[in-house]
Amino acid sequence: MKDSYIKFILATVIFGTNGIIASHIPLSSYEIVLCRTVLGGTFLLILALCRRQWHVLFTAPRRSLVWLVLSGIFLAGNWLFLYEAYQQIGVSLATLICYFGPVLIMILSRFVFHEPFTLPKVAGMIIVTGGMICINGADFQANGLSWGLVCGLLCALCFALLIVAMKKTAGISGIISPACQLLVASLVVGLVTCTMSSGPAALDGTAIACILCLGIVNTGIGYSLYFSGIQNLSAQTVSICGYIEPLTALALSGLLLGEVLTAVQWLGAVLVLGGVALSELWHRRA
Repeated sequence: MKDSYIKFILATVIFGTNGIIASHIPLSSYEIVLCRTVLGGTFLLILALCRRQWHVLFTAPRRSLVWLVLSGIFLAGNWLFLYEAYQQIGVSLATLICYFGPVLIMILSRFVFHEPFTLPKVAGMIIVTGGMICINGADFQANGLSWGLVCGLLCALCFALLIVAMKKTAGISGIISPACQLLVASLVVGLVTCTMSSGPAALDGTAIACILCLGIVNTGIGYSLYFSGIQNLSAQTVSICGYIEPLTALALSGLLLGEVLTAVQWLGAVLVLGGVALSELWHRRA
């Protein structure tokens, strides 16, 4: 159990540094995502082959394989819009907007999985919506619906669709599942890159090191730690410890990138994270 805690917490801290590392890579958002998906997917595929998990794909139901491919497509959209939001509105605001995704999951679950709306879920949705208004209200009033804000919202939508698709992939477990997701995502991002390529970019040693770190460490090793850690942890523990990721991103973006949130935006951050936590952790006693 102790090892599972360490693996999961370490993975969430690693994920929280994604935006910081990406800010030091002089490439477009889709080129960064392409590097991350190719390197991370290849690393996990090799790991899955070493663990002899490849046979799972041949025994899984065909419907699950279709949902696995769809999850890779949604993962590509999630990361494409996330890294574009990083570049447009900064790491801290992009991270907070993307945490609107769990609210969308609650809404989609009502229609896809027929899960009823409960008081904690409704209260969480209202609180998170208020937080989103606090975070983006002033910017929206001044500049209207900016491209960075749109990317953040689309990122949240793709995240919700990704989770729904992953819940549909029955019979596919282990490292082979995220490996396939990343490889499918790399194909989608590769097509986007071919149509929107901005030409070759000069990369120094620091940029190359950041690309390798983002692909191998933050994606390959991070996903391996994440999936091996959650196997022995309860859903409630995963929900609580998962908030280490956005808190890490907020702290590092302020310390290393100099991004400063206003008092109203900090209030919005508390409402967003608190609202999602409330909806996930507030359970009625029998």
